[in-house]
Amino acid sequence: MNKSRQLGQTDLHLSPLGLGTWQYSTKNSSGTSMWGNTETETVYEIIKHSLQNGMNWIDTAEIYGNGTSETFIGEVTQRLQREAALATNPFIASKWFPLARSASSIAKTIDDRLEYLQVPTIDLYQIHQPTSRSTLRKQIEAMVSLAEQHKVKQIGVSNFSAKQMVKAHHLLQEYGMTLASNQVKYNLLHRSPEKNGTLEAAKELGITIIAYSPLQQGLLTGRFHEQPESLSKVSRFRKLQSNLTTKTLQRTEPLYQELKRLSLNYGMTISQISLNWLINAQGDTVLAIPGASKIQQAQDNVEALNFDLSNSDIERLNRISEGL
Repeated sequence: MNKSRQLGQTDLHLSPLGLGTWQYSTKNSSGTSMWGNTETETVYEIIKHSLQNGMNWIDTAEIYGNGTSETFIGEVTQRLQREAALATNPFIASKWFPLARSASSIAKTIDDRLEYLQVPTIDLYQIHQPTSRSTLRKQIEAMVSLAEQHKVKQIGVSNFSAKQMVKAHHLLQEYGMTLASNQVKYNLLHRSPEKNGTLEAAKELGITIIAYSPLQQGLLTGRFHEQPESLSKVSRFRKLQSNLTTKTLQRTEPLYQELKRLSLNYGMTISQISLNWLINAQGDTVLAIPGASKIQQAQDNVEALNFDLSNSDIERLNRISEGL
């Protein structure tokens, strides 16, 4: 069974899976272009089920629907509190969007984040990309200032290389803090963090890796292997993001067959096997944030916390996925 894990070297303890919320946005937003709109009541049910059945945190970002995802989360968590539906309030992780912006916007936009999320403090605040106009030092200084004002508790990054991650960690140490996390794309079909030094450096420094796109945008659920005709319904952008093609289905067939075998052995779904590999293959270093646009997907996600793949099955999945 997967118990909560320490986030980096901080005092926060998070469930191995958190709820990713890229898809909770409105038309013409980055989330909608991939996933489509999700109704407010559906979001409520998804968040409620996730938090009542093993997850204790939610990940979002300023750029997800330009604050719409954060607003959804704020409204739903407040409603759950009014209904006394949760034993404890969830931890909240969000991100500042740095593209074409300077570090000064970190302070200028934080109050919007707090207002939308309806919280006094964000538990984990992350620099979304290494794309700011300002130096990393300036960005870290601005983030530390938020921590000193108790507007954020811990600081993380996202999409940072190993070198950039290490630099951020060392800069934070100058202020008596450590880097809590680096959020990167990581799954059975995208194992770059193992090869580019990111995972190794994270383990050495005690930094948590948060894996986004843990199911390769549906490819690791078995859905497209079982129903290849459903590829025609996928948006062009989503296809490009994860190379969702007939050729990819053929190339990944050996992994699909092994996931299918394990799903039968464990009595779990293919997506649950894929998620369980991700949160167990690297010890306690990796957390993951699967999304859900339907209640069934939320149910599938939390069930992945209720078992552990054997070491031999993890190694077999390692070997097969490495050979693709």
